Amino acid sequence: MNQRENYALKMFNKLKKYPLGKWLFSVYISFKAPYFGTIRPMIRVLRKDYCECFLRKRWRVQNHIGTVHVIAICNGLEMAMGVLAEASIPKHLRWIPKGMTLDYTAKAGSNIRCVAEVTQPWQPGDLMVEVTAYDKDDVVVVKGQIKLWISEKKNKQN
Repeated sequence: MNQRENYALKMFNKLKKYPLGKWLFSVYISFKAPYFGTIRPMIRVLRKDYCECFLRKRWRVQNHIGTVHVIAICNGLEMAMGVLAEASIPKHLRWIPKGMTLDYTAKAGSNIRCVAEVTQPWQPGDLMVEVTAYDKDDVVVVKGQIKLWISEKKNKQN
């Protein structure tokens, strides 16, 4: 199937060519889903079925022991998943998160790179999105899956 770029992927590919383009795209996403703005994310890589979101370690996202709070990381993973879904889902389908299963594998003492990836076909039913968060040394700090419910869009008949 030859799927045209959807609006999210088209916007990212257009904006990334400019010096502040990725930042502007990330601000736009945080405006559309305001809670993501709490972590000040930066979408660095976006292509069909793959997204990388970057989180800076800063005071606002740290816990009491000075590492990046796991809930901030979960927020980054969910953003990466959501942007991936918007950039990848076929036009006749829609998605909604259904659940998240994560393992906290190491302390997150640095900036964090959140990766979301889909390896299954987009079709109605459950779809598992693999998510992984890495520290600056590429050590996995959080790993798991976000389950999406994929369904057909209802036909709009006028």
